Amino acid sequence: MRKIDKLKTVQLIVFILLTAVCALVVFSNKTLFHTIALDGNVRLMCIFLWASLALSFLFIFLDLSMYSSIKREYRELDYAVHTDATSGIANRYSSDVIIEKYLDKPLPAHVGAVMIELSNIKEINDQYGHIQGNNAIRVFGTILKMTSVDLCFVARNGGNRFLAIFEEGSEEKINEFISRFETKVNEGNSIPGKMKLEYRYGVAFNEGDSVKSITELISLSFNRMINS
Repeated sequence: MRKIDKLKTVQLIVFILLTAVCALVVFSNKTLFHTIALDGNVRLMCIFLWASLALSFLFIFLDLSMYSSIKREYRELDYAVHTDATSGIANRYSSDVIIEKYLDKPLPAHVGAVMIELSNIKEINDQYGHIQGNNAIRVFGTILKMTSVDLCFVARNGGNRFLAIFEEGSEEKINEFISRFETKVNEGNSIPGKMKLEYRYGVAFNEGDSVKSITELISLSFNRMINS
């Protein structure tokens, strides 16, 4: 798509330059200008040439407009495919794409996982209704998105559970992520009258020979979350 955009842009620039050169030659050469003005056949030929250039401009603009529309639709489709509508962050499909990179391969020592659960979602739904429950999930997702910047990938794993995957992880990065997350949640919970968000999480990282695959790593983070 980008190559086509570049090609059409180059074509447009070439046509503009050719048009400018032609206009400069015609208006700077008095003999040629008078010939065009007085000779009907020459004038007719010039009209056809200028009309061809005008149509070329039109078709290039239409092509650029069409490709812009296609790109916009592609971005919208890509967002719909990879983004969870409620939380506003990546969905289960997006996390599966990352997980598939490590399937049937030895687990790299620098890959880590954190499973996080919005643990009081049932109470929020019962007290405030499901609309506010969805809003709580959206706020929770926004917090995770902000705290994951430059650290990890986060996605809604289904229901009230979220998964953070550290592809270039370290204990320092995981601790920073958790610290950022806890700070943001506490800041929100300190606002008077605002519904409180409660959570629990489990961390799995650099487990040695006891964890040999990405799925075992994620399962371990889930089990640790459940038992936290």
